[in-house]
Amino acid sequence: MLTKSIAFILLILFIVSRADAQFKFQEHTLATDLRGGYQVVVADLNRDGKLDLIALASGMKELVWFENPGWQRHVIINNASRMINCAAYDVDGDGFPEIALAQEFANNPAQSIGIVSILKHKGDPAALWEATEIDRLPTSHRLRWANIDGSGKKVLVNAPLANAYAQPPEYNGNVPLVIYRPGSWKREIISTALAGVLHGVAILDLENDGREDILTASFVGVDAFRFGKDGKWLRNKLVKGDPAPWPKSGASEIAVGMLNRERFLSTIEAWHGNQVVVYRFGKTDWERLVIDDKLNDGHTLLTADLNGDGRDEIIAGYRGEGRSVNLYSFNPKSKTWVKQVLDNGGIAAAACAVADLNGDGKFDVACIGSATTNLKWYENQGQRK
Repeated sequence: MLTKSIAFILLILFIVSRADAQFKFQEHTLATDLRGGYQVVVADLNRDGKLDLIALASGMKELVWFENPGWQRHVIINNASRMINCAAYDVDGDGFPEIALAQEFANNPAQSIGIVSILKHKGDPAALWEATEIDRLPTSHRLRWANIDGSGKKVLVNAPLANAYAQPPEYNGNVPLVIYRPGSWKREIISTALAGVLHGVAILDLENDGREDILTASFVGVDAFRFGKDGKWLRNKLVKGDPAPWPKSGASEIAVGMLNRERFLSTIEAWHGNQVVVYRFGKTDWERLVIDDKLNDGHTLLTADLNGDGRDEIIAGYRGEGRSVNLYSFNPKSKTWVKQVLDNGGIAAAACAVADLNGDGKFDVACIGSATTNLKWYENQGQRK
């Protein structure tokens, strides 16, 4: 009987270990000298069909990219200052993306010029690119491209951090959310209704009609902005975020995922906060569930189906002491979120991106570190279901 009991326990441990080991990643370090590493962006910069990585580091003058598959390092521009965000999209249809860049940023709006430029290659993407300034908007902070009207042609979204006259730490004041249409590059106001710190932006087609919405995470929670067929912007309040008093209210990052056919929202709360939160729609409204409250300066949040089971995982990283990137997967039997550490202390994750970097049909993860000054990609070696 004892032998059978031991065998049964070993079998249970084996099953549990198999369940816990469903996500297997091999770590690859691409750089260790990216001072103030802040953002990693996935794009095919040389039109070879392979996804490259752009690494933006706020403490450097150089914006660099790493060429897949050998990960050779190239300089895009070498005279930038206080870079904070970039976004890649093929504006002119030549097969090579242009890069929108925000620089001259500071958390104090009075010290933040907020220069926005469009970078274009000059024939060889591996050589220096040309920069053309299109706007100056204080605290320009998050840049994204969005197909707002279903035409397939994207506009550039600029979400500043705060009101130009706001004072930290309260940051009282309304924040402008704007777009630029390629060609004219004229600033157009979407809304000035958001307030406090606007930190997170996600682009998603919420109604599956080919028109992408702009989701924002700020002191007032998570909002969705949609460009109507009448040419007017519609605002939809999704969730209020952390109910704590201002300036600890609202949300800092927003991501949207699927649990088979069910859509869920995920946030980091509050600004640079410690909580990973999941919202699922109940009978009448979104219901809030904190699945982790141990982050320290949470700063990046993504969703992706990493194992092909139809349920998206949540990827969250933080920059403070502990420096971890975590994965959270939903267990449909226990109806709980299971945490797995992707990187334990090796990267002060300021930003991560998800893409199939090696062409094997599985999503990999790339992250850039601020205090750790490094860029890594984590090769997904798990089995697909």
